[in-house]
Amino acid sequence: MTSTDKYPQFSALIRERYSCRAYSQAPVPPQTMTAIFEAARLAPSACNRQPWLFLVPKGDDELCAVREAYPRDWFKGAPEYIIVLADTEAAWRRQCDGKLHSDIDIAIAAEHICMAATALDLATCWVCNFDPEALRAAFNIPGRYEPAAIISLGYPAEPGDIPAKTRKSLAEIVRIGKF
Repeated sequence: MTSTDKYPQFSALIRERYSCRAYSQAPVPPQTMTAIFEAARLAPSACNRQPWLFLVPKGDDELCAVREAYPRDWFKGAPEYIIVLADTEAAWRRQCDGKLHSDIDIAIAAEHICMAATALDLATCWVCNFDPEALRAAFNIPGRYEPAAIISLGYPAEPGDIPAKTRKSLAEIVRIGKF
């Protein structure tokens, strides 16, 4: 028995999650969105500060603003977006060097969103190459919140069409003992 045999559902889930760039226009039910946000709510964070806020654009003007902040054709086809905001005032800061942990904390919560969506037969894509100031202006985002990522979300246009993963080997990413 291999280690992954002990958690087959999770092993399958992490293999099914991918960065989707083609969505169907089927709406995502509100109860499904609630389940996804519940997964994010339960994410761990440094000192349990939970320095995140998830903004869900609604209406043509708001959806247009998100699409203008990242003007890629594939992105325009997503039926839902989640703007991941890092609350820099609420985040924990390491005392010895001042490192702010908001990016780490929101990354954990955002990946909980992506994994929950995958478990619910949805697809997602993290987007970080967008214009944060355009979002800040369009949504009147207060200064303490940093637009850190946008997650496109919806049912995949081609369900089950999961691209092959290209990843480094374990030998390339794991060190035991000193560097």
